[in-house]
Amino acid sequence: MLGHRAIVQAESHHVHQEAGTLTDIAPLQALGYSPRWQALFGPFAAQGLTPARVVRSDRGSALIATPEGIVRGQPSARLSKAARGPADMPATGDWVAVMADDDLEVALIEAVLERASAITRGDPGKAADIQVLAANIDTVFVVHPMADPPNLRRIERELSLAWDSGAVPVVVLTKSDLSADPEAARQETESVALGVDVLVTNALAGESAELLLSYLEGHRTAVLVGPSGAGKSTLINGLLGEQRQATQDVREGDGRGRHTTVARELIPMPRGGVLIDTPGLRALGLTGSEDGIASVFADIELLAESCRFRDCTHDHEPGCAVRAAAESGALQPERLASYQKLLAEAQEAAAKADGRLRAERERKSKTISKAAKDYFKLTGGG
Repeated sequence: MLGHRAIVQAESHHVHQEAGTLTDIAPLQALGYSPRWQALFGPFAAQGLTPARVVRSDRGSALIATPEGIVRGQPSARLSKAARGPADMPATGDWVAVMADDDLEVALIEAVLERASAITRGDPGKAADIQVLAANIDTVFVVHPMADPPNLRRIERELSLAWDSGAVPVVVLTKSDLSADPEAARQETESVALGVDVLVTNALAGESAELLLSYLEGHRTAVLVGPSGAGKSTLINGLLGEQRQATQDVREGDGRGRHTTVARELIPMPRGGVLIDTPGLRALGLTGSEDGIASVFADIELLAESCRFRDCTHDHEPGCAVRAAAESGALQPERLASYQKLLAEAQEAAAKADGRLRAERERKSKTISKAAKDYFKLTGGG
């Protein structure tokens, strides 16, 4: 993993002593290990475990940054058994407690520390599962290219997921040199990105790198999300000042790049802070939460307060202030349709998740009931 060992070999040696163990945490501080994480790790220090951060997670194994360097790790049998689903397993950006004895071929991840934030999506492979794209992030960079007019509907969807994460979203419009009218594209994006910074960048220009690096000051963590060909890898290379991430040339026909990132990966920045790169995602299913949608569509939520009925769906009810605004032109009908679509999708995802929980409870109840009957048969009980 290029560049990581230089980060984890810190020049200073801040020693943390707890429960009779000595742990040099200076390398982890460069990756964002703060007093909050030290406090959460306390009980695991008493068990002789080591703090680490997941640099990359893929198919049941992971690369983790420990105070001694980057090592291969995997969830322990105990953690795998306790997990209720994929969302409970280690994800890129997680802080974890590991058993890293010399006699172990692979470090064992015994626990995942409680996340401060996480950007998630509905798992396209399973109807009710949630997939964690990145954990413990401060900023979500929603990246979109400017070669074509901004895809406002996708930006609304990604901002909904970003607000739900607990982090702060920032829209990054890339490839401004390929845009016919960068200022018009910025204004169009701002019309749907209410209360969100919208940055117009050219990854090849130094000022763009300085602007983005300012969001990482203080050992903060950011994640890049966006469609394939948005220029995320080129953006990272510009921030690093080196050709680290593989990129492919832009197609002449449509000005789009080809997606090259194949896994989520945590990348330390030269001046502090870390960036999590993600592959381009075609499917971005919502997870059942409506909070992020409410944040993205704050204008519609405000209009809804004047509707005659509190449970107005803004579809056919009389006295609907939202539909009246759309009919008068004060609200774009496309934006209202996007709001209704995302809300319906979130409600459907919530219903599926509730159904899965009910099924799990019923299965556990049947298992307990059967065990009780078997016990009474063996003991001669009633």
